[in-house]
Amino acid sequence: MLPDHGHPTISTGEGFALLDGVRVLDLTTSIAGPYGAMLLGDYGADVIKIERPGQGDDARQWGPPFLEGESLWFLAVNRNKRSVTLDFSKPEGRRVLGQLVAKSDVLITNQLPRVQAKLEIDYDSLRRDRADLVFVSLTGFGLSGDRRERPCYDLIAEGLSGVMDLTGEAANDPQKVGTAAADLLAGMDAAMATIAALFARTRTGQGRKVDISLVESMTRFMSPRLVSYLGSGELPRRTGAKDSVIAIYQTFHASDDPLTLGLGNDSIWKRFWKAVGRDAVGEDPRYASNAQRRDHRAEIVADIQEILKTKPRAHWLEVFAANGIPAGPINRIDEVAADPALIERGLFYRLERPGAPPAPQVNTGVQLDGAANRPRLAPPALGADTDEVLRSVAGLSAADIAALRAAGLV
Repeated sequence: MLPDHGHPTISTGEGFALLDGVRVLDLTTSIAGPYGAMLLGDYGADVIKIERPGQGDDARQWGPPFLEGESLWFLAVNRNKRSVTLDFSKPEGRRVLGQLVAKSDVLITNQLPRVQAKLEIDYDSLRRDRADLVFVSLTGFGLSGDRRERPCYDLIAEGLSGVMDLTGEAANDPQKVGTAAADLLAGMDAAMATIAALFARTRTGQGRKVDISLVESMTRFMSPRLVSYLGSGELPRRTGAKDSVIAIYQTFHASDDPLTLGLGNDSIWKRFWKAVGRDAVGEDPRYASNAQRRDHRAEIVADIQEILKTKPRAHWLEVFAANGIPAGPINRIDEVAADPALIERGLFYRLERPGAPPAPQVNTGVQLDGAANRPRLAPPALGADTDEVLRSVAGLSAADIAALRAAGLV
């Protein structure tokens, strides 16, 4: 039974069409590659998801939670795709894949380099016949270097990148980010690089080899921390939700619930103290700059905490909003899903599916010409589009498809 979170139920329709006419073969599984391919589909590309017969994408088995037997993790990253089952590890299946490649613009894989080469889905093998193909490899460590053949998951990439070491309270163990951060960032990088490569192809006629690494995408996310360390030698440490650069930029407790507060410049600093009725603190020369406030951080934090705990969070958020002071609640997931402003902008919806319960979805998160995106296709059942795609794209006859099915290749 699908819980009702107050999100609109919509049907498929015409969404963003910026990549209309681009065809993508998605050979990936799990989260990072499927998410990147879904983003391309969200912008209008025709994404054909190639899955193993009988089993499909690894993420189809990830649960609970399930929605009437379907993995919700799978449903989260696979809309705007058509599913084709095809065993391309066998020569006949590889021949069919080649026919699909011949009619496509982009191929995305997350197989390790040695597996890519074995299956002849590596860049060098594919470019012999398709010099204009945009080839996208999304692996843990990239296509070069001593670690290129190592398997990797989001957790491993988060540990290697330094983000876990800087997440959590100082006295506690390192913490993973509360979502598949490396997967989603790498998927975004893959989509962005693919679009850039397609744009370059319009000028050169040539395809490109795009090499995305989970570890590098997650590490790039750490750029402000890394550059600060590289330029100063000052090693940042875990501080919970208390930033070590900006004073003041952290969580506080109101009389009932926690909130976040960011006093990121001198003007906001002064507005804060005026808003809480302590104008003199805002004008105190000891706190005139961020560097000076850092020197006095402990006493300032204690003073602010004493003030904020006198009234409920809702009171302070109203005061801060009225005075242009960055602040907000610390929402649980259920509170995020019920956020009326996000719902109004079309970020959450339930997608109608024939013969299946509506699929909850988080939208592209981009407004185009004043409107949110609309899905063209619901996340597909395993192999739902096999016959249609092999007939219309690969050019196979009904007899060809029947022979593949009899051989267990689709």
